[in-house]
Amino acid sequence: MTAYALAHLRREPIHADVLEYMERVQVTLAPFGGRFIVHGGTIDVLEGSWPGDVVIIEFPDMTKARSWYDSSNYQEIKPLRTMHLAGEVILVEGVEPDHSSSQMAAELRQANGL
Repeated sequence: MTAYALAHLRREPIHADVLEYMERVQVTLAPFGGRFIVHGGTIDVLEGSWPGDVVIIEFPDMTKARSWYDSSNYQEIKPLRTMHLAGEVILVEGVEPDHSSSQMAAELRQANGL
């Protein structure tokens, strides 16, 4: 099942280390089938607040996503980002193409006696 690395990064003044990170991160993705599907871009906040930017990287599955994050090539450049940009990074599994929110609700209702 497809998995995603999602980062919510706070906007900070541009630092040379962050630019180096951006220049080098792409080659760390290729061995794991990773590709950017969101990288910055316009954000239209509809509810709450969103102080920062969004990055979403797609991977074939959670194992590949975790292997990329743990890889020595990525770990080598990660401090270039983390020393200068605050934020959160998560790995999350996607859903099957036939995913149904109403079916999920029905299963949760049943499991929780609602």
